[in-house]
Amino acid sequence: MNTRFLGTLTAVFLTLFISLPTLAAVQGQFVQKDNLFPRVEFATSEGKIVVELDRSRAPITVNNFLTYVQDGSYKGSVFHRVERDEENDRDFVIQGGGYDKNYDGLHENDPIFNESGSGLENDMYTIAMAYQDRKPHSATRQFFFNMDNNDHLNPGSDWGFAVFGSVVEGFETLDKIMRVETDYQEKIGYSYVPKQPVIIFNIKVLEAQPY
Repeated sequence: MNTRFLGTLTAVFLTLFISLPTLAAVQGQFVQKDNLFPRVEFATSEGKIVVELDRSRAPITVNNFLTYVQDGSYKGSVFHRVERDEENDRDFVIQGGGYDKNYDGLHENDPIFNESGSGLENDMYTIAMAYQDRKPHSATRQFFFNMDNNDHLNPGSDWGFAVFGSVVEGFETLDKIMRVETDYQEKIGYSYVPKQPVIIFNIKVLEAQPY
């Protein structure tokens, strides 16, 4: 067996060995695994937002979200939906995490179980998972901030949208995003898309809070 082949083989094994803990580390259930209320900070083009996640009631949803946070796949994504309920003159939602600034879709992991029955409600300044129409267990990576008390998004005779945390800092950032000018975006076939992309530069996990 020649030396060049042995060197290549060794490099392959070393790469695999080094990658294993890295792959394990990006799984959400390993992120501050004893902390029921981890906090994350959004750095956006409009300012910062800090969200306290609730693993005690929505563990599947929180761990799923943290997996995307840890692998860095929210970096450079956008808020593609800033929607007001014009008919009732009220704010509605700010949704993001699924597209880059060119409105190309981003990689999705397997969909997760809908935890909308946890008791957490779609109140103003909470964060919830988005899913495809009439497919309540299809949520993957897209999330939205409730910008009013959206009671109709809670479960009733049917599944609702799973809330998994609430904003603790950066309310003014969300209010600022809510005021951006929107229009129809042909590429994704959707209205309420910001004319000037609102970018999520990064989402990072903050140090655990002492309780």
